[in-house]
Amino acid sequence: MMNEITQPADAEASYQLARQYDSEGKESEAAPFYELALESGLKGENRRGAYLGLGSTYRALGEYVRSKEIFDRALKEFPDDRSLKVFRALTLYNLGQRDKCVEELLLQLLDTTANDQIKRYDRALRFYADKLDQTWK
Repeated sequence: MMNEITQPADAEASYQLARQYDSEGKESEAAPFYELALESGLKGENRRGAYLGLGSTYRALGEYVRSKEIFDRALKEFPDDRSLKVFRALTLYNLGQRDKCVEELLLQLLDTTANDQIKRYDRALRFYADKLDQTWK
């Protein structure tokens, strides 16, 4: 059983251990250390990375509801982080919310692309983003 970790250095160590397990494809082993790092007060960019790693790990384990909960929590702390939004969209796909998935991915594309052929249709694509199943007669 793990001892309670309270020092900031321990939060960082937990995060690094989670990343190591994750990179080895050991998602089940990574998840508790991501959780511990977040609970122990991990800060800054590594905190954002721990949220992304944990949400992705739960998604890889088929725990889609938990994955979405983690990404939702992460986006409250990091509302402008595009990578969190894109990975959350993948989870929405797995939850059967394909319309919300495509909407989010489309908006991220429109907000970040420099491609003139896509930018030319920015207004129309934004209009349709949340109306994917709607038709007009």
